[in-house]
Amino acid sequence: MARLTPVHFFSHGSTMMLGEESSSADYWRQCGDEALARGIKGVVIMGAHWDCHGDQIQVSTNPKPNKSPVAYVHPSKYVSYSLNPDLPTAQRCIELLARENFRVTPNPTIDWIHDVYLILIRMFPAACPPTTIISLNARYDPHYHLKVGATLRPLRRENYLLIGTGGAVHNLYRNRWAPMLRFRDNFAMEKAPEPWALEFRQSVEDVLLRTEGPWLRRAMTRLMKHPQYRGAHATDDHFMAAMFVAGAAGDWEDEGKERMLGAETWELTNMCNSQFTVGVDGVV
Repeated sequence: MARLTPVHFFSHGSTMMLGEESSSADYWRQCGDEALARGIKGVVIMGAHWDCHGDQIQVSTNPKPNKSPVAYVHPSKYVSYSLNPDLPTAQRCIELLARENFRVTPNPTIDWIHDVYLILIRMFPAACPPTTIISLNARYDPHYHLKVGATLRPLRRENYLLIGTGGAVHNLYRNRWAPMLRFRDNFAMEKAPEPWALEFRQSVEDVLLRTEGPWLRRAMTRLMKHPQYRGAHATDDHFMAAMFVAGAAGDWEDEGKERMLGAETWELTNMCNSQFTVGVDGVV
């Protein structure tokens, strides 16, 4: 049987992660190089900045999307990067989701947002691979987003790379913005991260590295009941990508697969950008 591709949960952090070098950027590039060596057919990605109201979910089918502009990053870092929407795979994803009774529709007008193209530029700087973007649902039901990942999981066997891009600890209200606003220094650490951020960050690592198979799915949803969850995530949008990943890499077949914390970058004192890879099936 064909080997399963790995699944990545990437914390994309602030927009400055596109312009500044970091260990996370190095790891994203490493994962991109490995994906190209594997000969992936394309990328299927769920971000944190596009969601749909009611009970619907959407798949991007814009044949010529623009990029939403980003703050604190020089346009030369992203404006000339050519996007590569994968319309046939988008239709395939719509069919798979509809088969599982999701209220799914195409969106032919959505532009790509930095949480998606930041990761693609860092992973694949030479050229964007064929890419399909899946929206969130604005009810932020963890089980709903687990099921989205589980529904699209078979694409891993067809050599598609599944990515969730959100945040391990991502509460913009509790970050320390002054060094970035005054000096454009997003990595300044005038003091250590606060205990609530450290505690939740450790819990995310424990779940992703110490549980597997269906237990991963259960443990990931329980994190939203963690005493420090609301401190670490003032809103739920950046944690739904983790649910998507758990659904995509939380089958019985995923037991025994390698998983790793590939890199970690703290920004704005209290934002933890952890980069996880799970479900690694053999070597390239």
